[in-house]
Amino acid sequence: MIKKVSVLVMAMVMSLIGFSQEDDEQEKSVIQEYTPSKLLNKGQWDIKWFNNLYTETSDLFGPNGDKRDIPRNTFFTSSVDIFTGISDNNNFNVGLLLEFRSNVESNALNERGALDVFSFDGERGSARSGFTSFAPAIKFNPIKSVSNFTIQTAFHIPLIDNESEDPVFDPNGNEINGGVFLDQDGFIFQNRFFYDYSFAGGDWQLFTELNTEYNFGEQASFAYNSLRLTPGVFLSYFPTSKFTVLGLVQHLQLISFGGNDAGNNDFSQDATILGGGAKYQLTDELNVEFLYSNFVRGTDTGLGQTFNIGLRALF
Repeated sequence: MIKKVSVLVMAMVMSLIGFSQEDDEQEKSVIQEYTPSKLLNKGQWDIKWFNNLYTETSDLFGPNGDKRDIPRNTFFTSSVDIFTGISDNNNFNVGLLLEFRSNVESNALNERGALDVFSFDGERGSARSGFTSFAPAIKFNPIKSVSNFTIQTAFHIPLIDNESEDPVFDPNGNEINGGVFLDQDGFIFQNRFFYDYSFAGGDWQLFTELNTEYNFGEQASFAYNSLRLTPGVFLSYFPTSKFTVLGLVQHLQLISFGGNDAGNNDFSQDATILGGGAKYQLTDELNVEFLYSNFVRGTDTGLGQTFNIGLRALF
């Protein structure tokens, strides 16, 4: 009799644990469940508006790659990524990526502040802005047994005719600005590899990404015939299901395969980036994120900081 009662009590306890686990899973927020590694169900929509402001007052373009102080340059990128699920087995998504940029560069005649990117004044020799590219994209799961590993493939098509405007000269004929850079005017074939892992207990989550971009199309582009690799690791802690703080480490490597006929595109660079941020689930459909990062080292690169804010709607 005692054995029968013990078995019955054990069965009830296991049932309660099972129901509790199911409740926990149901209570997962979007920021916990729908990482970039997660594909959408058929009919679901995911719209993300992400804004990145990069500003620098020093770089590593001095003699022998030495660090040097420079007038402030600021580059603002605003992107909208739209995806939807279209497959019955939820392993294939399609999307569209849109990008807008606003850049300001200080020179001897005009000192531009970091927030001047939002003036959109187009001042000759110090500012440019506009829509720069769009990209059709797909996202899929190549290994069915590893559902949290996905690949996003996109083909970026430029909307600009020239990366930099003509140089600006002072009244004495001296060049004071080589022309404000807006964006690459070549095509980009991009593949992003996503993987995430949730630790036991659900408070910690590890997310990894490898972004690869092959640049081609316009021989005048500074990145013509090159491959950009950006691996990154993001570690998140969830004090609650609706709030997380995270730290990140990224490395950027641009590998050139040779310049154009004039030989002036043989350019490579690298940088290491450290940062952190937070995400918060505002409603069942909408969440917000804040990120900060710092370029701490590199070769032939700027040594700036980024300030980022994003809004994401999933329904």
